[in-house]
Amino acid sequence: MKTTELKIAFGGGCHWCTEAVFLSLKGISEVAQGFVASENEASAFSEAVVITYNPKVIPLEVLITIHLNTHKSTSNHSMRNKYRSAVYIFSEEDRKLVNTILQKLQSQFFEQLITKVYSFKAFKPSDEMFQNYYFNNPKKPFCETYIKPKLSLLLKEYGNYVSNTGLED
Repeated sequence: MKTTELKIAFGGGCHWCTEAVFLSLKGISEVAQGFVASENEASAFSEAVVITYNPKVIPLEVLITIHLNTHKSTSNHSMRNKYRSAVYIFSEEDRKLVNTILQKLQSQFFEQLITKVYSFKAFKPSDEMFQNYYFNNPKKPFCETYIKPKLSLLLKEYGNYVSNTGLED
């Protein structure tokens, strides 16, 4: 990790979807897809990605905005244990910043955000066959149905942050 880079982790929907979204952005040097655990009610592993990013290229607020808009961040559905809506922080200094950003972004949503801030405690990577899933399998039905619409939204709403020109296909 370069000295100008920071880490943040996001959990929301399927980590294949989340991985594809963040792999498509400028300023992201690494996206590790897998399962993240925190503590207390979030101690069980849940699907997530760990992102290494350059805040001078893509600010944390933009990353969080994209995350909230590319998964069901206001829906407390029955699969929330597997798909926890979360921002995992790597330092306590980030807790206040992330909470402030979430409070600010709440005004952009009609319903209450359920996304929580947790301390990052552990990570287990996905099997290698699932890494970079979308870009290795863009025509599979799951990718066409669930991931491609998120990437279309990304291009439309956040195009100036998109680095992967293959999204236009």
